[in-house]
Amino acid sequence: MQTFDDITALQGILADWRREDSRIALVPTMGNLHEGHLGLVDAARQHAGRVVATIFVNPLQFGPDEDLDRYPRTLAEDQRLLAERGCDVLFAPSVETLYPQGQSALTRVSVPQVSQGLCGAHRPGHFDGVATVVSLLFNLIRPDVACFGEKDFQQLAVIRKLVRDQHMPIDIIGVPIVRGRDGLALSSRNRYLDDEARAQAGRLHQCLVESARRLEQSESHEQVLTQGMEQLKAAGFRPDYLCLCDATTLRPISTWQPGAVLLVAAWLGNTRLIDNLSFRS
Repeated sequence: MQTFDDITALQGILADWRREDSRIALVPTMGNLHEGHLGLVDAARQHAGRVVATIFVNPLQFGPDEDLDRYPRTLAEDQRLLAERGCDVLFAPSVETLYPQGQSALTRVSVPQVSQGLCGAHRPGHFDGVATVVSLLFNLIRPDVACFGEKDFQQLAVIRKLVRDQHMPIDIIGVPIVRGRDGLALSSRNRYLDDEARAQAGRLHQCLVESARRLEQSESHEQVLTQGMEQLKAAGFRPDYLCLCDATTLRPISTWQPGAVLLVAAWLGNTRLIDNLSFRS
């Protein structure tokens, strides 16, 4: 695996691949890789002959009181894991490389509707930051396919709409959530959990499964969501939301049916956890 932090050098090898008519897949990450990220590399390999991963802790998607400074950065270990998984190229640029004119006057990308509500309501500007950096990476790398995890379901919906609206010739692949034994979705932020909180964290997914079971039995969605929020509070969480939505538009719906997704975000101590469960026919 080759690692680049320079755009010109990266685009040189991409040009070589295109002359070979190679199909290129992109896996954008912020590093501190775990099995969920590596599953994206596996999926990318299934859809393309060449795989590019990126590691960039994007300041545009962090709020002023969020964890930008303490977000775990583990480049050497990430390089080892990507190489073992068969990644061809890692692009790990600095902020100055991607945003050479600074951030304040940078052209921003905003994806309306699907970026509003849910995490968008609790993290203002977050999805504009995501859409901006992903658009930039798409323009630089020009992949044929890009893989994103379904754990960040709203992010995936934002990127899918971005690609549709901009007529980008990129196939967006959603990769299923990788979970721990207790059901907790793998996340780089899970390392913020102490032993007690980690033992408790799996109850977030348990609440989703129980709520979905009740919705499947045609119980009132309002009652299920209200009681689910209370269940989370009783388990020690501080929930931001528990919502039943259309998987494409993310608009609230009232029926557990094909195309539905149940989404949750909740704080456990100082760590914000997200998860979702889609209707499976």
